[in-house]
Amino acid sequence: MTNDALFCVENLRVAYPKQSGKATQWAVDDVSFTLEAGERMGLVGESGCGKSTLGRAAMRLLPASTQIEGRVKFAGKSVFDLTPNQLRQFRGEAVALIFQDPMTRLDPLMTIGEHCIETLRAHEPQLSRKQSKERALETLEAVKIPGSRWAQYPHEFSGGMRQRVAIALSLLLNPKLIVADEPTTSLDVTVAAQILKELTRLCRERQMALLLISHDLAMVGEYCDRISVMYGGKVVESGAVGKILQQPQHEYTRSLLEAALHIQAIKEDEEISKDASSARLDPSPILRVRDLKQYYTLESNFIEQLLSKSKESRAIKAVDNVSFDLYSGEILGLVGESGCGKSTLSRTILQLVRPTSGTVEFQGQNLAQLQGEALRTVRRQIQMVFQDPHACLNPLMTVGQSIADPLFIHKLAKSITEAKSQVMQMLERVGLVPTEEYYNRYPADLSGGQQQRVAIARALITRPSLLICDEPVSMLDATVQTQVLDLMLELKDEFKLTYLFITHDLWLARFLCDRIAVMNSGQMVEIGLTHDLFTNPQHPYTKTLLNAAPLLATQQY
Repeated sequence: MTNDALFCVENLRVAYPKQSGKATQWAVDDVSFTLEAGERMGLVGESGCGKSTLGRAAMRLLPASTQIEGRVKFAGKSVFDLTPNQLRQFRGEAVALIFQDPMTRLDPLMTIGEHCIETLRAHEPQLSRKQSKERALETLEAVKIPGSRWAQYPHEFSGGMRQRVAIALSLLLNPKLIVADEPTTSLDVTVAAQILKELTRLCRERQMALLLISHDLAMVGEYCDRISVMYGGKVVESGAVGKILQQPQHEYTRSLLEAALHIQAIKEDEEISKDASSARLDPSPILRVRDLKQYYTLESNFIEQLLSKSKESRAIKAVDNVSFDLYSGEILGLVGESGCGKSTLSRTILQLVRPTSGTVEFQGQNLAQLQGEALRTVRRQIQMVFQDPHACLNPLMTVGQSIADPLFIHKLAKSITEAKSQVMQMLERVGLVPTEEYYNRYPADLSGGQQQRVAIARALITRPSLLICDEPVSMLDATVQTQVLDLMLELKDEFKLTYLFITHDLWLARFLCDRIAVMNSGQMVEIGLTHDLFTNPQHPYTKTLLNAAPLLATQQY
């Protein structure tokens, strides 16, 4: 171990509080590494392997009851020996942590501007409010958040935009080390590329080190100097990016690499045959969307209302005049950057939010004209799988109760016994076996991939004909992603499903979809067969998206 390294982890072991009588289970088991100033290291591995625990342990963010052994040193000083005051300075000024879920970092009652001012004034009280605002606006601009959104609240931002805010907050104090825990999971390829380029540029200019925790091998390969691969709490392989990606030694590293390449490497003839089969789809669309608009008006104070020329100028056009058809048995991919209106479009289709104007027809019925029981009957046929399964599963309900719930809502089961029988069959179908064991588990006892399988089972239990999947695998590592996507393809044939698949990952869209629609700033700028879109994109924005997507097979080291 180098003594003069900026950041040094030595024989670190971390265990969460154990039940009495049980042996200690180490979430992080004897991990050692160093980071020099300006160096970028990627920490990769499947969900639950200990990556995030390691990052939080290094910043002393774990509960006091956690068992920790080993040493963590920053600039030669032991992090575990810092006083509360030193620790407060250390977090933010020396080391900044970017979380995977920005909502854990943002106060829903504070505007974005107030978040920035509070962070700066807490660490640099000598700054005036004007100086703080200038520095904050500059930093927000660096992550592509316009100053006009200064007075808005977190709930008014998309998931990707909230992540940009979290990244801006971590950069405000010019730390020496950034620990980024899945910082671009909810971001599209163009924004992820912009932010990672910005982060790596700042690392070079300010000699900042970066510890990038991710399950995305292609991204780590593009932006890091070194990679450490974690499995079961241990670092199983470590070395220069080129060496790890071209000559992986450990079996687990090889499986990660194969899974990522499996999604990215679709043969030309496979795509053409998939496109040919999509051309033979049922000619009558299952879903017809025409001139759909979803506008939100920004609230303004009295003076702004007087000065503003029209309401139109204060409206956010989340979905702006969108039209498309979705055919029975098809998988239509919807891609575009965060904040472009993809998720708003899906919620408007389901009538979870009523459109400003336009029509949504499902199997010939105009959904905007339906209410109450009639709308509920249609929703049984259209189900949704969300990005974060943990957020849509009730933590107090067992897996069995969560999956059975829609059966009772839609009166599809007459008794608990009948419901359980259907749930057990569905658990087996989505690969959660032994079924009895999973039936009685709670969401907290499951990995991310298992939670997503529960969410898929819950969506399918009402036997829908259309499944809207909003970033359903973006939080999963490559191996689990592949398993879930393969499962979705199997279920599509078995249950005769049609998918609207929303994603910011172009390679996932190419792997899965018959056609792809590209959204930008609320508008659909291009729609076409998957093969055509990848080989001959027409719109400049589509070309930008394709150029920004990291591809493992083409990386040079």
